[in-house]
Amino acid sequence: MVLTVQVRILAAEQQKEPETHETGRLALTDEATDPVMSRRPALAEMSDAWLVGRARELGAAVQRHEYTQQLEIVAMMDELLDETQRRGEPLLVAQLLRSSALARLATKGLAAEAEPRLDEMLAHTRRHGIALLRADAHALRGRRLVIAAQEDAALTEIARALAILDDSTIPDRQVGLRNWNRLLSSTLIDCWLVLNQLGVYEAAEEAIGRAAAAIRESASPHDIALQLINRIKMLLGWGLRLERIDEYDESAEKFRTAASMGAAAEGPFAESLFPRRANVAAIDQVGVLAAAPALNQPGAEHIERLENLYTERAFGHDREIVAIALARCLDKEGRREEALSILRETRQSISDDTSQPSMRLNIARELARLDTSPDSGAGESLIDYARRLESEMWSLRESQIATLNARREHERLSAEHGAITQQALQDPLTGLPNRRALDEKLRQLASSADAQPLAVALVDLDGFKGVNDKQSHAEGDNVLRVVASTLRDALRGDDLVARYGGDEFIVLLPGTPASAAKMALGRAVKSVSNLPHHLSHGVTLSIGLVSLRPQERGEQVLARADAAMYQAKRGGGNQVASANSMAADPAAAWAGEAPPTDPAWDADDRS
Repeated sequence: MVLTVQVRILAAEQQKEPETHETGRLALTDEATDPVMSRRPALAEMSDAWLVGRARELGAAVQRHEYTQQLEIVAMMDELLDETQRRGEPLLVAQLLRSSALARLATKGLAAEAEPRLDEMLAHTRRHGIALLRADAHALRGRRLVIAAQEDAALTEIARALAILDDSTIPDRQVGLRNWNRLLSSTLIDCWLVLNQLGVYEAAEEAIGRAAAAIRESASPHDIALQLINRIKMLLGWGLRLERIDEYDESAEKFRTAASMGAAAEGPFAESLFPRRANVAAIDQVGVLAAAPALNQPGAEHIERLENLYTERAFGHDREIVAIALARCLDKEGRREEALSILRETRQSISDDTSQPSMRLNIARELARLDTSPDSGAGESLIDYARRLESEMWSLRESQIATLNARREHERLSAEHGAITQQALQDPLTGLPNRRALDEKLRQLASSADAQPLAVALVDLDGFKGVNDKQSHAEGDNVLRVVASTLRDALRGDDLVARYGGDEFIVLLPGTPASAAKMALGRAVKSVSNLPHHLSHGVTLSIGLVSLRPQERGEQVLARADAAMYQAKRGGGNQVASANSMAADPAAAWAGEAPPTDPAWDADDRS
C-alpha cells in the first residue's frame, strides 16, 4: 500500500538529527526513568523525529532498570504511541508500535501484552507497505514465542522476517537512505536476538553482520556500542556451547575474539544512550564486557568486578554469563564452594525463565562440571553420558539451521508468488487496487448480506488537467500518489479505495449508510483540500455517492455514482454529491426504491 506524504517530512527530520535530540542527549538519557521530567514539554509540541529519538532512549533504558522503573517506561512508551496515532503518520506509528511491544517483551510478566501491539503492527505495516517493519513484527513475534517456550514456531517467524528482508534490498526513497538502513539494522538485530537465544549461532552471526554493514557509514556511538555488546554476547554463548561438545580450541578462539571486542566498546559506550555511570569504565558496568576477558583468561583479577556486576541488574540476560565467568575465576583460585553457590543461586533465579534455553543448559553444564569429584567413577560416567547427549543436541542444532534455511526459502517463494498475484490486482502508480480488483470486490460485497448497506463513491480530481499541462506528467503522477494516499488514510481499514483510471478513484464502504458515508467522504475531501500546495498543486475532490440497490449490477451502480460526481462538479467541485442531493424531492432521488428509513442513516457518526 501507499505511504502517506508525511513520510517525506519524517525522513527529512531524521536525516538531519535534530539539534534538540543531539545536544540534549545526556539530559534525555537521564530523563529516561524520570516520569515527571519525561512529560515536559508537551508531546504535542515535539517533532516526529524527537518522538522517535525519545522512544530509542526509553528502549535502551528498559533493558537495564528494575521492574518498577520498567513499568514507568512502558507507560511513557504508550504515551508516545498515543501521540503518534493521533498524528496518523504511518511510518511513525509503526516505529512506536514496535517500541511499545519491545518494552513489554523486556519487562517480566508483560510479554503477553505485546501480542495485540504486534498484531496491530503487522496489519498496519501490510496496509501501508512498510516492509522492513513488517519483517520486524515477525522477528518480535519470534521473541515472544521464545519466551513462551515455542521454539519451533519462533524459528518460523524468523524465517518469515528474513524472507521479507531478502526481498527488500532497494531502499524506499520516501523513507530516506539513512533511516532505511537504521530500520534494516534494528530488524536484523531483533532477528539476531532470537537466533542467539535459540543457539543457532551461524545464522545469528550472518544477521548481526548484515546489521553492522547496514549502518557502517552512519552509525552513531550508541549503534556501535550496541553492535559490539551483541556480538560479544553471541561469541560468549557460542564459545560455551562449543565447550559442551569438547571443541575447546574453537571455543577459546571465540573467547579471545570477544575479549578484544570488549576493549573496543569502551569509547562508544561512553557516548551511547544506555543508562550509565559517568566516569566509570564500560567493563565495570556491562556484564558481557566483564565476562569476556574472564572467560578468556580466568583469574583473581576479575573476581571483584564480576561480583559487583553479579549483584546488580545486568543488561538483559548478562547475569547468567557473569555467573559462569565468576564461577570459573573463583574455581581457578581454589574457591569451588563459592563458585558452586553462585551457580546454584543463578539456576534457581532462572528456573521459570524459558527465554534463554541454551544459557540454561550452560549453567547446568557448569554445575555438573564443578559438582562432580574427579575420583568418582559414577561422576565420570555421568559426564560421559552428558557429553553424548550434547553431541546429539548439536546434531539437532544443525537440523535447526537447515530448517531455518528451508522455511526462509519457502517464505520467500510464497511472498514472490503473492507479489505476482498482487501485481495483477494492483495499480502500479498508486499501489491501490486496480479495476480488476475493484470488479472482484464489488461482486463479493454485492452478494454479502453483512456488507449491506453498501455505499459506492466515484472520486474525480478537480484541476488535475492543469497540473499535467502547466507542470509535467511526472508531477501529475506525484499528485495522484499523494491524493491516493490521503484518500486511503482518511477512511476505515475495511473500506476499499481503488484506482478506476486516469484521475478517477472508486471507494466502496461496506456496512455504511449513505449519511455516514457522506460524512466520511467529506472528511476525505477536507483532507485533500488541506494538503500543502507543493504536494497537491491545488487539486480538490468531486465525489459522487450512491448506495447499491438490490439486484443492481456493478456497471449500473458505477454509472449512477458517475452522474452524482458530475453533480458535484457542477456545484463547483471540492464536495460530495449524493443521490439525495440530485433531486429536490427525496423520493425522486431514490426512484425505484423506498426512501431510507434506517435510523442509523441519521446518526452523527459512522457505524
